Amino acid sequence: MKRGIFITVEGPEGAGKSTILGLLHEKLQQEGYSLLLTREPGGISISEQIREVVLNKDNTTMDERTEALLYAASRRQHLVEKVEPALSEGEIVLCDRFIDSSLAYQGHARGLGIDEVYRINKFAIDDTMPDLTLYFDIEPEEGLQRIHKNDDREVNRLDMENLSFHHKVREGYHLLVDRFPERIKVIDASDDISKVLDQTLKVVKHFIHKRNVL
Repeated sequence: MKRGIFITVEGPEGAGKSTILGLLHEKLQQEGYSLLLTREPGGISISEQIREVVLNKDNTTMDERTEALLYAASRRQHLVEKVEPALSEGEIVLCDRFIDSSLAYQGHARGLGIDEVYRINKFAIDDTMPDLTLYFDIEPEEGLQRIHKNDDREVNRLDMENLSFHHKVREGYHLLVDRFPERIKVIDASDDISKVLDQTLKVVKHFIHKRNVL
């Protein structure tokens, strides 16, 4: 059986990536694609338990390396228990965050170093990298403003960081876009949600078609 396609979505806080991912899943499902929708950290029991620890607003004393290692541990379990089996079955896996989050947040914004955090995660993921990554780009001020307006959204420990941290996160993502231009495609997340969804569908369907004809 032909291996499935691993698609991840990334972005700073308040970019709306989770909302768009849900709509993307719905659209592709209506067109008959075999899909798995999941998220990081989480997606399975063990990883959801780690999520509760790493995003808990009370854990303000967490060391930066501890944070990076917890994300990597959650990623490993989620990968072997849920993502890899689905890819082996030929499914399209849509995942809310993956390795690039660690590289941007812990690697760049926390100052641990992108290459250093990549090495930690290389141990966790072996050679499994996304086939396509959608980066939803937005100014931190606008993203945080969206969060404060949305009472239904989960407010986590990262939302409580100062504005300079969120600017560093965005800067880290831009460094990754420059490093992996073939894999990471930029979506303007500041636009109207219908236009953002249209952009996303266009990129994803083009990639799927290209992959299927090769």
